[in-house]
Amino acid sequence: MIRVVKVLVVAWVGIGLCSRALGQEEGKKAFRPVSVPLVACDPYFSVWSNADKLTDDVTRHWTKTPHSLVSLIRVDGKAMRLMGKEPADVPAMEQVSVEVLPTRSIYEFKNDAVRVTLTFMTADLPDELDVLSRPLTYLTWEVRSADGKEHAVSIYDATSSQLAVNTPEQKVVGAKPRVQGMTVLQIGTADQPVLQKKGDNLRIDWGYVYTAAVGNASAVIGAAEACEGAFAATGKLPVGDETNTPRAVRDGEPVEAFVMDLGNVGSKPVSRWVMVAYDDVWSINYFGKRLKAYWRRNGADAAQLLDAGAKDYARLVK
Repeated sequence: MIRVVKVLVVAWVGIGLCSRALGQEEGKKAFRPVSVPLVACDPYFSVWSNADKLTDDVTRHWTKTPHSLVSLIRVDGKAMRLMGKEPADVPAMEQVSVEVLPTRSIYEFKNDAVRVTLTFMTADLPDELDVLSRPLTYLTWEVRSADGKEHAVSIYDATSSQLAVNTPEQKVVGAKPRVQGMTVLQIGTADQPVLQKKGDNLRIDWGYVYTAAVGNASAVIGAAEACEGAFAATGKLPVGDETNTPRAVRDGEPVEAFVMDLGNVGSKPVSRWVMVAYDDVWSINYFGKRLKAYWRRNGADAAQLLDAGAKDYARLVK
């Protein structure tokens, strides 16, 4: 079912937050949104940055519960944070601006070597109901040289298992679904209590969160600290997935971790992107009857959701 809230989010973001946070280099007073939408798909799949900078705090569900998305970058062997406050011993790259538009939130970062643009795009297009109903957000990194020299660059991205539980005591399991043309990771609760809760201050704890990368990428399901530490130190991920035994989120915080190698980046921008999606399988209890989401009405599953999202990426960006 297409949730009315998605249309409301489009209108709200378009009317109230269509502004740009300008950095000091532009000589104007910075606009500070109360909260920046990163993933704005529906009330459950809803991730925001409540801080002045994307690296000042963990990203959060709209109920303020941590729903961690983390991004790091290595430039010539030096690691820096782009999103999230961990690892604390890895310095944050300077954020120079943030722009909030109806379907995108765009962050700009810089240091002496490179400039980075990190864009979150949720294609809530009211004239394309199939696209509007997809519980899917694109994250795109664009990197270019700032000093005219080439620099070795790689990107780390992680989606936390926090997105798939109501409380951190719940246990999750992971998997690596096979979807042609992309690398995909999946996490969901072990017990899958479908549509069993009601009330306020709740997070979804059934269905599955997915992260998918098109093209060359290494990926692993593992503890957040181990994955972040390995990338910061070596540029690589730990060997071996933790996908078999149910594990509580508070026990090391399993994440869907990806590393994308951009090679030597010069003045010509180089970009990589991933999709973060949530398949709730059953979306609503309508007078005692379980109903599926609108995008599933013709029998589509998570693999087809990701496939359609990948095929539409270039068109939607344009």
